Amino acid sequence: MAEIGALIAAAGRGSRAGLPFPKTLYPIQGKPILLRIFEMLRSYDAQPTVIVSPSGADPIAQSLEMAQMPAHFVIQPEPRGMGDAVLKYAQSPAYASAEHVLLIWGDVPFVQPETVSEMVAAHLREDNDFTFVTRRVARPYTVVSRDAGGGVAGVIETREAGGAPPSEGERDIGLFVFRKRPVMETLAQDLPGRRGRSTGEHGFLYVIEHLVHAGRKIAALPIAKEIELVSLNSLQDLNGFT
Repeated sequence: MAEIGALIAAAGRGSRAGLPFPKTLYPIQGKPILLRIFEMLRSYDAQPTVIVSPSGADPIAQSLEMAQMPAHFVIQPEPRGMGDAVLKYAQSPAYASAEHVLLIWGDVPFVQPETVSEMVAAHLREDNDFTFVTRRVARPYTVVSRDAGGGVAGVIETREAGGAPPSEGERDIGLFVFRKRPVMETLAQDLPGRRGRSTGEHGFLYVIEHLVHAGRKIAALPIAKEIELVSLNSLQDLNGFT
């Protein structure tokens, strides 16, 4: 089986949610989000890599140490966007041996093990270069565009593109698996869409369109459950779950 390295993007500082600690450490039913993610990914990578901010490095390391969950840590010195964070994976000791990368945002507490399993199985079975999970929702923040044959054409972040969300559409949930080399090479290039119009940050989802244009094999699997859409941007997002 191809070597899979797990990568958790957990550099969110929690300030926008009014938290004095990294938002990935926010407890859901008594367990921090990050620990829930670790438990789900351990069958793919016994020592995942976590991208952390300078201020979040110590509390995140302490939380994982207390839970006896080994990890590699890579610091993103400045919040320069998700694409910049993913590129930092090259600094991890796990980078060299990983052929594929299983990437998950560090603020999604309810992604289910069976969803990850189905995504990874499809990715390897179909020999994809990039596979991700989606769901059709009202007013999606990210929008998957498909061609006439139903294939993925790209993913638009509506805020960064300078537009308003459509009334309905297909969106990602922050869960991806991809072949390392073509994605990291694409992220490293100065390509159209690299910088968001709103924030100026280095994005991530724009790489999908460039991979499509390069003839890479991309799949969006509309298998996400409604609960898997929940992410921690503000504490109101978790009403009824804590």
